[in-house]
Amino acid sequence: MAEFDRVWVGARLCTMAEGLGVVPDGAVAAKDGRIAWVGPRAALPAHGAPEVDCGGAWILPGLVDCHTHLVFGGNRAAEFERRLAGATYEEIAREGGGILSTVRATRAAGEDELLAAALPRLDALLAEGVTTVEVKSGYGLEFEAERRMLRAARALGEARAVSVCTSFLGAHAVPPEYRGRQGDYAAAAAAMIGPLADEGLVDAVDAFCERIAFTSAETAALFERARARGLPVKLHADQLSDGGGAALAARFGALSADHLEHASGEGLAAMAAAGTVAVLLPGATYFIREERQPDIAAMRAAGLRMAVATDMNPGSSPARSLLLMLNMACTLYRLTVEEALLGVTRHAAAALGMADRGVLAPGMRADLAMFRVGSPAELCYWMGGNPCIGRVVAGRDA
Repeated sequence: MAEFDRVWVGARLCTMAEGLGVVPDGAVAAKDGRIAWVGPRAALPAHGAPEVDCGGAWILPGLVDCHTHLVFGGNRAAEFERRLAGATYEEIAREGGGILSTVRATRAAGEDELLAAALPRLDALLAEGVTTVEVKSGYGLEFEAERRMLRAARALGEARAVSVCTSFLGAHAVPPEYRGRQGDYAAAAAAMIGPLADEGLVDAVDAFCERIAFTSAETAALFERARARGLPVKLHADQLSDGGGAALAARFGALSADHLEHASGEGLAAMAAAGTVAVLLPGATYFIREERQPDIAAMRAAGLRMAVATDMNPGSSPARSLLLMLNMACTLYRLTVEEALLGVTRHAAAALGMADRGVLAPGMRADLAMFRVGSPAELCYWMGGNPCIGRVVAGRDA
């Protein structure tokens, strides 16, 4: 007789192991927080564990939001109004707004305040079936403020049933005290990596490589420092212009390169060869009305894995819904349902270097998301509403 802790039956499964991996009448069994068995209910081994009847609901791997900026102070609704009046995102940034306005608010906030502000944003994602979330720093731009952000991010994972992966994004913008000394700040940001890593606050190192942010050379130096500490890297790449960010990410074997609206075919092919995941952020495309879209055809041709994320942030994507991002990825970028759902499960997990989730398979972490829908396509189809009826994190109801 099989030894399971718990078994979910009466479910339709999207295992995401090969494509959607649909099992029309399936079961999932867990043992010690891991999936012990998955497959057709008729083949379920004899066991004595408690069973949960899902009543025909769909079970997917717990959703993964692999690119967020959940922790920050204030908001930028006033800049939203300015953009409605005709100002561009880049113009506002060059005038000292944009990221720097959030830096001022974040520096003024204590750790407890940052945590309290981030929790409702996180709760909105969890309610939709998210079980793993990445959280970036990058609104402190000096050591103590970056440290507070990362500590608040870690605290999110203690306050809620969710895995939190942290990315140090000190190279997000040049702070006002370094105006005219961008290279000096890039070096200062690189110097923060060691002390923050020593405190266990950094899972990966990220950077914004763009004409309004940091050069390829400055980003490469930062990544060399991360490599020396054994930390993986990620990159905000080619969002506003083709600065060779995709190729740079590939050169360093980055976990992911994100945005990519202006990435070249050559850069995308290099990413695919390096195993780097492309993270698509349709919320930012929509919110800042970016006319240029990622070259999905080139990504498909290269065999590049595509993830989808909220990019939840106060300036360019104040999105609290990963399910809405599924719809936007399909409508704006013309992803298929299969591509979109892989983008918030298997490929999103790969974008975080987390090989133990994103798929329903034996040995994987028992993170499940349950939805009351007629078909998986409805998760991408509906705009608004929330069909999630339950989450399981490491084998336990969350």
